[in-house]
Amino acid sequence: MTATLRRRLSGANAAVVVAAGVIVFFVLCAAAPQLIATHAPSEANPAEIMAPPGWHHLFGTDYFGRDVFSLVVYGSRDSLLVGVAAVLAGGSAGALLGAVAGYLGGVLDLVLMRIVDIILTVPGVLLALAIAAALGPGFANIVLAISLASIPGYARVSRGQIAGVKVRPFLLAARALGAGRARMLLLHILPNSWSPLLVMAALGLGTSILAGSGLSYLGLSAAKEIPDWGALLAAGRSYITVCWWMSTFPGLAITLFILSVNVLGDRLRDVLDRRTDSVGGLA
Repeated sequence: MTATLRRRLSGANAAVVVAAGVIVFFVLCAAAPQLIATHAPSEANPAEIMAPPGWHHLFGTDYFGRDVFSLVVYGSRDSLLVGVAAVLAGGSAGALLGAVAGYLGGVLDLVLMRIVDIILTVPGVLLALAIAAALGPGFANIVLAISLASIPGYARVSRGQIAGVKVRPFLLAARALGAGRARMLLLHILPNSWSPLLVMAALGLGTSILAGSGLSYLGLSAAKEIPDWGALLAAGRSYITVCWWMSTFPGLAITLFILSVNVLGDRLRDVLDRRTDSVGGLA
């Protein structure tokens, strides 16, 4: 192994370690914010309204005198829950839809995939925005909107994987041994086609969090005492010239988490992709 290749691999591994550390930190923020936050999220201090970042307030304070760092820590819970819930719901529904279409084929496959193609002509964020606006503000409505908008992508990938796996020799052998359609789909086809869906879900987590924050920024989240990252961004936009930290740090939290998720997703793709060579993909 050359020195250049070693440096590239060590750099990639270092990036993965840093990304994993960032994700673990935000997960801890969402799971146990009281252990990380320096102040209560609703603790207002009129004497320190719009105080700049410093030792006592790492990210400064907002127009109520609340600690912005603590708000970012507590706001991570709803932001991460939106992303995880949307990926689980949209990924499961899309994978099932694509599996049925790819396995059964025929007219059903043709009809379902044409519907998916039509939906894919609309940008996912725009579709999620339209659905969320129609449903109204609320956490569940944002999750539902993002989930519905993500289903076509998962369905297309799932259908392609199923269509390729179902013609492999071991499936023909299982069919010759009398395995039924349901057994073949659940025990043979799905376990051999999950890798691309897993990578897509990992990368889709960042996209879902970004979409959820965007919808919240536009006022489509339910009003809460503890706002999520998108709502924190929206709250600080009117004060950007005099209190830049109100919007900057929630925006950095979103950026840092999404970047970390994408780094891990890319690494996961390299590991699971069987076409990747042993040095580049499994090092």
